[in-house]
This record gives sequence, structure tokens and C-alpha cells, in this order.
Amino acid sequence: MPQLAAFALLTLILFVGDVAATRTRSRLPSIFVCAVLFLVGYWTFFPQDIVQVAGFGTPIVYLSMYLLITNMGTLLSVGELKRQWRTVVIALLGIAGIAAMLFTVGRLFLDFETLVVVTPPLTGGVVSSLIMSEAAANAGFESLAVLAILIYVMQGFIGYPLTSWMLQREGRRVLGLYRSGQWTGAAKVAQVAPAKAASVPALFAKLPAEYNTVYFKLFRLGLVAFLAWGASQVVKPYFDISPFVLCLVAGVLASSVGFLERQPLQLANSFGFVIMVLMLFILGGLNRATPEMLLDLAGPMFGAIIIGVAGMYVFSFIAGKLLGSTPAMAFACSLTALYGFPADYVITNEVVNALSDKEDEREVLSAHMLPPMLVAGFVTVTIVSVLLAGIFAGLL
Repeated sequence: MPQLAAFALLTLILFVGDVAATRTRSRLPSIFVCAVLFLVGYWTFFPQDIVQVAGFGTPIVYLSMYLLITNMGTLLSVGELKRQWRTVVIALLGIAGIAAMLFTVGRLFLDFETLVVVTPPLTGGVVSSLIMSEAAANAGFESLAVLAILIYVMQGFIGYPLTSWMLQREGRRVLGLYRSGQWTGAAKVAQVAPAKAASVPALFAKLPAEYNTVYFKLFRLGLVAFLAWGASQVVKPYFDISPFVLCLVAGVLASSVGFLERQPLQLANSFGFVIMVLMLFILGGLNRATPEMLLDLAGPMFGAIIIGVAGMYVFSFIAGKLLGSTPAMAFACSLTALYGFPADYVITNEVVNALSDKEDEREVLSAHMLPPMLVAGFVTVTIVSVLLAGIFAGLL
């Protein structure tokens, strides 16, 4: 297959996935549609190395991962986390519930290696799934490498409807209080989403904006990622830590001191390409998935998701009771671990618009539900999933 034909075919599949998600308001996740089409392709006419043929080999994939994780670190703000500290605690305990239930109840049904592989993808998105898939493949667990991808593909089918249901329950409660004049919460949407970055970060405030080019942004992002990778190599003889974890920390520090702006990949118009590379690479891992393997993995996959989500509910329920949050809101915040941003934003807005046609009521609902949902998504997917993947990958 010619390279450009492979590229056009793969990007067409990603486009079809986006259209399906848009038409169904994310009830049919794009990643699921893409995964089905990839499987059909591999079982019919796709070359097994179609992703590599299209030009996305291992070097560019790892480069994309380093840049993306460093970019993810720039999303975080200490101030945002302080304002929503209860949400942060609830989200962390929800993830603890996943791990606790999997490594207790799940241990009765699944072996240790399977639990190690499935836990990080259940607490995050594409990056943690890719890290665990690669770690499993390198350790010789081919079926588990596929399982890490399948967990990422399928967990949204439980996470999306459950989140919508929880938010609708919470929203109806809030509307009841507001309409009866008993609501004492916020009436305006808090600013917790990343604000648009300044044209030049603080350390380069005297640099004319026209010199802060795409290449300068990418240079600084690459330099921070390189320093993080270099730090992991320096400490390796004494302490083995994933360079991805250090890239995340380096992104936080670099944006905090003003060396990087927030979301430099987006500002350099490169985010879409980097995400495309990672999406194609992780979907390309399905070339190892035979029909027989999928049948064998169905039990571990659905078992891990159900057990993990049950543990998340128990822990988030307890955390919500202790911290003054309703069970529905606490569980919704924890569920963001299954999909993260932007799905948390999309689902919350869909629920708000479905519950009321009045602008003042929508503002009240958004002010109450949107800030914790966004912060929870940043904490679970951006921080914890990468940290867990970096730790768990060393256990195989």
C-alpha cells in the first residue's frame, strides 16, 4: 500500500469516528468507532503495518508522547487545585477505589499481570493506555498489550451514561432548591478551564511577540521535555522513574515559572497532529487482536471495568459524605477518570442544556457542576493516570 494511500485511509477512519461522536452527542465514542473500523480493516485488507507505512513509526510516536505529556503539565494550576481541593480529594479517592477493588476482589478472578495492565488505563486516557500497552508488549504479554487498548476503547461506554445520569440527578436537586428560593451556591460559572495563554510567557515578557514563533514555542517545549528525560537517565542507576512522569512535572514547573505558556502545542498549531500520531499508533496495536483473542479478553475486560467502577463508587460515596458533597456529584467527578477532558465538559453542558431552557437556571447549574468536573478531569487523567502508568509499567 502506498504511503499516501495509507495516510488518507487512516485519517478517513478518524474522521468517521468524529462524525459518529458528533451525531450521537458522544454517546457513541469516536474511539470505539475507530477501533471497530481498524479491526475490520486488519481482518480484511489492511497491511499489518499500515500505521508504519503511513509514516508513524516508533521514533515519532515517542517524540509525540514526550511533547504531549509535557504540554499536559502546563494545563495545571496550583490556584485552581486549591479552590477545588475537595474535588481533588474525591477524585483521588475514586481512583484509589479502582485500585483497591481490583487488587482485592479482582484478584479472585484476574491474575496479577492483568491487574497491573488494566489499572492505569481505567484511571486515564490515551497516554496511560499507550504506556501500558507498550510495557506489556515489551514484557512479552501480547494479549495484555491489546487488553490495555480495549480497556481505553470500551470504558467510555460505562463512563458516559453513568456520568450523565449522576449529573442529571444532581442537576434536578439543584434546580429544586433554586426554584424554591433555597439555593445558596454560586450563580455564575467559575473560571477553571485554562485561560487563553498570553502571547509571550513571563520569562520572555520583553521579547517582541512576533519573535515568539511556532518554532520558538516548540523549541522551549522540546527543551523542557529533554531536560525531564535527561533527569530520568541521571537518576536511573539509583532510582528508576519513568521519563513520562518527569515530563509531566517539568511541564507544571516550566509553566509556573513562566518558561512555557499554557498549552504550547495548541498555540503552535501542533496539538491536532500530535494527537493524531498517538491515536493512530494505539489503534495500530489492534493488529495483534484476532477474533479468538477478543473472545478470550472479553471476560477480563468487562470484569475489570465493572469491578473498578464499583470500587470507584464506594470510595467516592464515602469521600463525598465526609467532604460535604452529594453521592451523585462525587461519583460524577470520579467518573471523569474514564474519559477526562473534553468529554467532561461536553457531558456537563449537554446535561445543563437538557435540564432547563432558562438562561439563569443554566448558569446556576453550570456554576455548580462544571468547575468540579473540569478540575476532576485534569487531576485524574492529566496527573494520576500518567503517574500510575509510569509506576505500573515497571511492575511487569
